[in-house]
Amino acid sequence: MASAAEQLASNLNFSAFSKAEELKKRIWFTLGALLVYRLGTYIPLPGINLGAYAQAFNHQAQGILGMFNMFAGGAVARMAIFALGIMPYISASIIVQLMTSVIPALEQLKKDGEQGRKVINQYTRYGTVLLATVQAYAIAVGLQGSQGIVTNPGPFFLFSTVITLVGGTMFLMWLGEQITARGIGNGISLIIFSGIVANLPQAISGTLELGRTGALSTPIILAIIVLTIAVIGIIVFVERAQRRLLIQYPKRQVGNRMFQGDTSHLPLKLNTAGVIPPIFASSLLLLPATIAGFANNQNLPGWATTILSSLGHGQPLYMASYAAMIVFFAFFYTALVFNPKDTADQLKKHSGFIPGIRPGERTAEYIDYVLTRITVLGAAYLVLICMLPEFLISWAGVPFYLGGTSLLIVVSVTLDTVAQIQGHLIAHQYEGLIKKSKLRGGKRNR
Repeated sequence: MASAAEQLASNLNFSAFSKAEELKKRIWFTLGALLVYRLGTYIPLPGINLGAYAQAFNHQAQGILGMFNMFAGGAVARMAIFALGIMPYISASIIVQLMTSVIPALEQLKKDGEQGRKVINQYTRYGTVLLATVQAYAIAVGLQGSQGIVTNPGPFFLFSTVITLVGGTMFLMWLGEQITARGIGNGISLIIFSGIVANLPQAISGTLELGRTGALSTPIILAIIVLTIAVIGIIVFVERAQRRLLIQYPKRQVGNRMFQGDTSHLPLKLNTAGVIPPIFASSLLLLPATIAGFANNQNLPGWATTILSSLGHGQPLYMASYAAMIVFFAFFYTALVFNPKDTADQLKKHSGFIPGIRPGERTAEYIDYVLTRITVLGAAYLVLICMLPEFLISWAGVPFYLGGTSLLIVVSVTLDTVAQIQGHLIAHQYEGLIKKSKLRGGKRNR
């Protein structure tokens, strides 16, 4: 077995890809599904005056609509059938995760294995329909309330808009599940990834155009490129970083034979919360500005106008609030998705222990202590990655189009997808080695 593993590692190269037919089918299926998604972002809703809508959207492009437009791959700017994107599904998933920590019945379902996960997934789908319906109705009412955007306002427009937008979200949810099952990578993450990457050529051409007109000097453009590469390198390093806790299992006796105790590791990611903290922080900070924009700042008291101006991009209050919310959600979501007590109970159930730490409550306290320390580093990393573009945009005037949240998503999804491709290649080559060894064994027996 050891020699087979060594041969497998030495033979793993690009030539193995040409022989992995199953992997190629999965990749082609994924590309085809993402192409369908991109085509859907260009199909507008019926009954919309696109010219009037484009003018209205440009006034709100810096608010929460701009962030949703980034995640939806430009569908919000075109008010396409996929304008809601996959965000209602992500929001429903987070809400269900929160409820599993509060409601004992859902927590028990989470522990019931595959059947319990199916029930929780079904609840998530129901929540997606509910959230998408509420958001679609709000969008329809907002469009109808804006003068000149809707050609034939009325109940039929409201009904058709809600049905179309909810149907688009549910189709994307189904498409993401199909990519996960029949393609390569996580389907939901790849849909968001493709939407962000689709705007990258426009961002690059815009930067080059600023350089051609003299608005940006060549050294600044080169500095942007170097800084982007450096940020990507930091993200790759931290996202792969782990704190491994040594786990030991005692010796066991089977019959008259004594087996040596095994050792393993409990990996704790440095950034357990992922991209959730920046997404939540951005949404909450951009929400007041968006509401005020829809109200056209009319009839707002003086204190509200002062707060809104202080929460604008580049303002000190915005920077401080953004950083504080990222730190809060980093700790909050980490505590939500990782329960040290459950982990300690599982270790105790399987007779595993951390050397020098008593099983049970002491182990849970130690895991929580280590997790808190590494979460401090993870939160600082998230603040650094997300605040750097804000500093460049506000003080230096540099158009850093790929913000911290989008860079995190792009790099994380790329790492996960590449890891899955490598896993398929290793499995394919391993199966080939086993078949060769069987054939050789059969010839020898003959």
